[in-house]
Amino acid sequence: MRRLFFALYLGSAFAFAFSITSVNAATQPPSSPGGQASTPESASVQKQNVKSYTLSPEKYEKAVAYSRTTYRLHFLGAAYSLALLLIILSLRLSPLFRDWAESVSRRRFIQAIVFVPLLLFTFDLLKSPLDAYRHHIAVQYGISVQGWGSWAWDWAKGELIQLIIASILAYILYGVIRRSPRRWWLYFGLASVPMLVFLTFISPVLIEPLFNKYEPLDATQPALVEQIEKVVKRGGLDIPRERMFEMKASEKLNALDAYVTGFGSSQRVIVFDTTIAKMTTPETLFVVGHEMGHYVLGHIPKGIAFSGALIIVLLLLVYFSINRTLARKQRRWAIRGLDDWASFPAILLFLYLFFFLAEPASNTFNRYQEHQADVYGLEVIHGIVPDSSETAADAFQTLGEVDLADPNPGALTKVWLYSHPPLADRLTFAKEYDPWSKGHAPMFVR
Repeated sequence: MRRLFFALYLGSAFAFAFSITSVNAATQPPSSPGGQASTPESASVQKQNVKSYTLSPEKYEKAVAYSRTTYRLHFLGAAYSLALLLIILSLRLSPLFRDWAESVSRRRFIQAIVFVPLLLFTFDLLKSPLDAYRHHIAVQYGISVQGWGSWAWDWAKGELIQLIIASILAYILYGVIRRSPRRWWLYFGLASVPMLVFLTFISPVLIEPLFNKYEPLDATQPALVEQIEKVVKRGGLDIPRERMFEMKASEKLNALDAYVTGFGSSQRVIVFDTTIAKMTTPETLFVVGHEMGHYVLGHIPKGIAFSGALIIVLLLLVYFSINRTLARKQRRWAIRGLDDWASFPAILLFLYLFFFLAEPASNTFNRYQEHQADVYGLEVIHGIVPDSSETAADAFQTLGEVDLADPNPGALTKVWLYSHPPLADRLTFAKEYDPWSKGHAPMFVR
């Protein structure tokens, strides 16, 4: 599901506003980094009868320190990005790039593919020290094992993809603004929905393979494939073993994960090689079952609809804010009007500000869906594994240890930053969820 919402954010911010969460994020799953590899047997021994999410004193201190650092970096990154956009506007870099683009050609599309890369690459280059520091922290805490050369190459590939998509979308955006100065926010917001669908479809086929290596899971783990097929069949999904893959995450991350991505002919199951090394087969099935839940429960279309509605609302706020701002700052920033390419950083400024302020709402929606997926994962593996509750609890304990998950996040932190329920809450719920022994009907899988 996190990859879906990466695509949603990429489309939601129209690939350019969220240059702060660029395509490079595809190589950094947000909720499963950490730890060193171990065998499934040793991991299983360490996780007998898990009752609550617990960490050793040393790892507890490390998890708290890492969590606090990432929280601060999130808010610092937001402030820094907004400040950079204001600096770009104050220094009149945008009019300079606009003049260069207009000197190259009178055609608007050519101007877009000159202006947008110049502006966004300048922004991302100025922001790259903060990106590099995030990677340094990930390596320092054992979240990542990726070398600087590989990281820089992924950053460059992500930048290129972003600039291509952003140039096309900016060209469409300004075309809509020129034709409908009063309702561009509505028309472009509506147009974002098919963009989100398209990005969701192509991401597993064209984008993700640029950052990670994949091998057919049947070639490396045929026994695991047989078990996954049982879960997939029980969930009513049509994903043949030819579309089940092992991702070589260990080349860059100490992350544990398994997920379902794409839709239609691009739908597939992905299992990290680190998950295979560190989780038992039942635990892996729970993670796959959780991700299946997003599809079976309709979270993908619901998520796209929610994101589309959110985009329209936020674009409306941008419309009101930027008109008032340009009325005061137009001459100072050397911007001719809203349909001028030079207004682009002003649009990004407000768009990013409102997306940042909307994070509590979007994360609350996400947490609700993630909780439903947890329930579905518990139910879909019930009867396939010996004890689904114990299996899920063990999986969460492992994820927390590897992820350095915060044992006690504050209320504001949870509301603003958490796209999933806190891991301790998820583990406790998994231990307590047992409708079968109580004679109750399961919520989703009968």
